[in-house]
Amino acid sequence: MGNDNTSAELFQRASAVVPGGVNSPVRAFGAVGGTPPFMASGSGPYLTDVDGNTYVDLVCSWGPLILGHAHPAVVEALAEAAAKGTSFGAPTPGEVELAEEIIARTPVEQVRLVNSGTEATMSAIRLARGATGRGRIVKFAGNYHGHVDSLLAAAGSGMATFAVPDTPGVTRAGAADTIVLPYNDIDAVERVFAESGPDIACVIVEACPANMGVVPPRDGFNARLKELTAAHGALLVLDEVLTGFRVSRSGWYGLEGVAADLVTFGKVMGGGLPAAAFGGRADLMAHLTPGGQVYQAGTLSGNPLATAAGLATLRNATDDVYARIDAVSAQVADAVERELSAAGVPHRVQRGGNLFTVFFTDTEVTDFDGARAQNTDRFAAFFHAMLEQGVYLPPAAFEAWFFSAAHDDAAIDRVISALPRAARAAAEV
Repeated sequence: MGNDNTSAELFQRASAVVPGGVNSPVRAFGAVGGTPPFMASGSGPYLTDVDGNTYVDLVCSWGPLILGHAHPAVVEALAEAAAKGTSFGAPTPGEVELAEEIIARTPVEQVRLVNSGTEATMSAIRLARGATGRGRIVKFAGNYHGHVDSLLAAAGSGMATFAVPDTPGVTRAGAADTIVLPYNDIDAVERVFAESGPDIACVIVEACPANMGVVPPRDGFNARLKELTAAHGALLVLDEVLTGFRVSRSGWYGLEGVAADLVTFGKVMGGGLPAAAFGGRADLMAHLTPGGQVYQAGTLSGNPLATAAGLATLRNATDDVYARIDAVSAQVADAVERELSAAGVPHRVQRGGNLFTVFFTDTEVTDFDGARAQNTDRFAAFFHAMLEQGVYLPPAAFEAWFFSAAHDDAAIDRVISALPRAARAAAEV
């Protein structure tokens, strides 16, 4: 009888008890084929699966692990917190300290801690509607804001990977107040406000989209959104769940400087534990209960383990950390371009701060239609060639590559040395 803890056996067991065998769809390898490796441990820039294979990790838990796996400061903070108790359902010092840390790095004046990015965006939308007394919202095709009913229209990431029809399971009423526009098309936004301005509560947008692949905003796009919402009495909600505290110590705001009315955070601020937040101007946040009438609550919000991991991560995310991540990201992106060009593979490497995506297309990607036009079969061949050489990339063509401060020269050399073979594999498709 074989070992029932191999990845293949675990996936078979999981498929019997978990829909699709995974608890988040992209993990199933449906976009690239094959059996997903089940991970047993992580250390610094490396992951080790249950089969004993070690990989350079370029997923970093989809962003949170900016310091790398099992960073000593984070592990120590978690151990100390766990020894005191895992949850109280009452206020704790850690929630105050984490909120102060977030506010010190960003333009928000107050934050409310929650448990997931989905919960943060859902709550921000509710607050925007409550504060303005309006019902309609504007989002952009290819921008993903979590699996909120009203925000799953033309979402990116997993929805693009699996070609899921828009919003199955969501009632017409749940999506009817959502206006979906092409990303980076400011003329379309201006037309919508001219037609429906008094009905629009907010515009929600990824600060720099990375869930249809990295598709940076055109120069002035976010600033113009801020002008339009302000002129029409609506709010701008910038989703920094992914970019927040990753592309700079102040997130995308630190690179661009557009201060939204409301901002959502997640990933890095939780240090690898379930934690997120939404925040904004104090007068807007005052609409939340208990002081206001917009209801939002959560039993595990501000959980002491999550706040400990988040605080340890943010306090150790120094200027040197961001400088290292910027440098290794640029080094690898340059190497990808060089090797794909040498192999004659049509491609675009698109960058947003220290995030980048390799699109297998020969045209610039500025919106969701452009992202979906790429050759995903080439990506699958590229992905598996990298995996076979011990490099774990995001298992979908519509994702960003992530680095950490733990990615040392040895890890980066391993990634770069794997690229020629992967580029040839893509060329053969």
